[in-house]
Amino acid sequence: MCNFIRIALLSVCTVCASASVVAMPDVVSMLQTADDFRLENASSKVVSLVTLYENGEQTKTRRYHVYTRPERESLVVFKSKAEAGQKMLMLGDNYWLLMPKSRRPIRITPMQKLLGEASVGDISTLTWSEDYEGVWVKEESILQEDGTEIPANLLQLKSVTKGASYHRIELWLEKGSDFPLKANLYLRSGKLAKEARYSKGERKGRVVVSAMTLLDKIQPSKKTKIEYQSVEPLSLNDKYYNPAYLSRNQVSDL
Repeated sequence: MCNFIRIALLSVCTVCASASVVAMPDVVSMLQTADDFRLENASSKVVSLVTLYENGEQTKTRRYHVYTRPERESLVVFKSKAEAGQKMLMLGDNYWLLMPKSRRPIRITPMQKLLGEASVGDISTLTWSEDYEGVWVKEESILQEDGTEIPANLLQLKSVTKGASYHRIELWLEKGSDFPLKANLYLRSGKLAKEARYSKGERKGRVVVSAMTLLDKIQPSKKTKIEYQSVEPLSLNDKYYNPAYLSRNQVSDL
């Protein structure tokens, strides 16, 4: 009888263990779904309006056209008068800044990509599912600005590419939909650099991330709001992803 009881208990434990494994969230799928709310097509043109605030007051606005395509490649064209002619090219883990009065592309580091008022690294196409590996941590509600709480899954992400804008990310995804709600963005030094909040909108009948608000944790008086004004499927010719070509051509029509 004792052997029978032991076998029965072992069977129950095995079933419970199997159920717990099945119940674990599929983090890879969650990140892919979250990315889909931000990046609607493999190759796109994204028109971004960036508004900068200091101590609650608006200080500047900037406009960017961001062209994306697979394999972590993107081109950012600076469209505001104060930055006219500037471009940034990102090909995997390689980055170039192109200035209007220079005939030579300037190689920059991942850290330099994050410098500047608007932080072009935040405007470009960081992908959670490609640039990071993640683990599920726990369920946790996120308090919204209107006082409501949204059930969420907290994921811990660690960069797997040298060019990832941030070394580590704490990411909260809405439970059930995997819509991104909030992210804490950490530098390689371990310092919390920014808190990101994502706004839900609709485009062509589809739920999307319509804006991202960045709260600067190093300079708390500063805040940046990035509005994705339009997103359309578009694939640029290969020549535009060549730093030598970009340095010789203004491409102001992009």
